[in-house]
Amino acid sequence: MAKFLRLFFGCHARPDRSFYFRGKQFPICARCTGELVGMILCIPTLIFWGCPSFGVVLLLMVPLIVDGSVQKLTSYESGNIRRLITGILFGMALIFTFVYFHRTCVWIAGEILKWFGADSEAITRITKLFGGF
Repeated sequence: MAKFLRLFFGCHARPDRSFYFRGKQFPICARCTGELVGMILCIPTLIFWGCPSFGVVLLLMVPLIVDGSVQKLTSYESGNIRRLITGILFGMALIFTFVYFHRTCVWIAGEILKWFGADSEAITRITKLFGGF
């Protein structure tokens, strides 16, 4: 499982940037752990509150991008708690982005079917049923 997680996240799993539990290092770093937690937390969020606007989704990505970029470009070193929090926000935003991608694909498929003469009202009902816009 550890190898899969490292591959899935493209994680470096550096010991100094990872959490430990009972003396054992987590298989992925603090930021990737946050992304995984964010992806998991996103499921009940979608069920109970739905998907936020796309602008909010983009804003959720900003902290990780800024923190990671500043850390890469300067001598600044963020802590594991900050990495965890920015990872959680980014992980949630990533799943929300997949939801928007799905909705867009369903909408495009519906529009293509309309071009080929399909019943416009039926396509609209079907696209709403399958999560399109």
